[in-house]
Amino acid sequence: MDSVEVEPGLRVTNDRCIIFDEERVMVIGDLHLGYEKALEDEGMYLPRINTESIRESLNRLIEKYEPKEIVLLGDIKHDFKRAKFEGKEEVRSIVSLIRDAAKVTIVKGNHDNYVQNIVADMGIPVVDHVDIGGYRLEHGHVDSGVRPVIIGHEHPSVKIIGALSGGLKMQCFIYARKEGVLVLPPFSFLSSGTDFATSSDDFMSHACRSADMGGAELYGISELGLIDLGILSEVSNLRI
Repeated sequence: MDSVEVEPGLRVTNDRCIIFDEERVMVIGDLHLGYEKALEDEGMYLPRINTESIRESLNRLIEKYEPKEIVLLGDIKHDFKRAKFEGKEEVRSIVSLIRDAAKVTIVKGNHDNYVQNIVADMGIPVVDHVDIGGYRLEHGHVDSGVRPVIIGHEHPSVKIIGALSGGLKMQCFIYARKEGVLVLPPFSFLSSGTDFATSSDDFMSHACRSADMGGAELYGISELGLIDLGILSEVSNLRI
C-alpha cells in the first residue's frame, strides 16, 4: 500500500512524508543537506547524491500530492557549524524548489543553528513549531508538551531478521497512538536510522521517552510499499 490513514485526514506514506488531506499540507523531516561534505571533512568520501536525490524526490512528490504547503520538520542542514557558500547554496536551492510550488515553513531542528540566516532574504518563516489540523509539529529535540505531536529527530528504523541472511533494515514511521506521538523517518537517503527493534531505550526525544513506545505502531517503508509491522515490542519476532 502507498499510504495509511492513521487518523482521519492524516496519512503516513511510503514516500517518507505525511499528508494532511484537508489542509493539503505535506510534512518531511531530517533532510541533512551537506551530509557528504561533513563526512569529507572527517576524511570519508561519498558521492554527492543526497541533495540531488532529495531534489528528484521533492519534484515527484510535489507533482503527486500537489500540496499547498510543505513543512520542513527540522535538521535541514547536517552540520551544526556556520554554513560556507556550498552549504548555503544547497539549502537555498532546495527551499527555492519548494517555494516555487507551495508555501514553505521551516521548523528549526537541533542542527539548524544558522538556517534562519541562510534563508533570511527569502521570506520563509523559520519557527520552533507550527500547529496544523489539531497537531503540534516540532522537530523533537525540545518538547513543547503539546499533544498530539508530530516530530522527526529520531531517524526510526527496525531490523527484520532474515532466515538465510542478515535481514533487512527498514526505515519506518512510529505512532504511539495512546499518547499522541507520531515520529517521521528521515527524508535523507543517507540517514540509515536508529534500530529500535534491538533496543527501545535509545529514544532521544522527551516525547518518545515519556510514551509507551513498546505499544507503538510501526509502518515500514519498502520497495513494495508501506508495510504494517505491528507494534514495536513484537517486531523482533518478525522474519523475512
